[in-house]
Amino acid sequence: MIVLSQIQARLAEAIQQSCMTQKELAEKIGVRREQISCYLHARKMPALDTLAKLCKALDADANYILCQDIL
Repeated sequence: MIVLSQIQARLAEAIQQSCMTQKELAEKIGVRREQISCYLHARKMPALDTLAKLCKALDADANYILCQDIL
């Protein structure tokens, strides 16, 4: 079973590779920086539309972020 911490780790990796700050990413996708922090600390899972925006902004594959490659 895929756990939220695996998704969080992959999202954190994509953000780090993008060289964007949490604030820059939040502004780019139209959310508060605190929301990005919640995703990165596995306190909250992004809604599907927000996940799509995150993947687009980070140039990341949603299937990879959602750990579909390990199913």
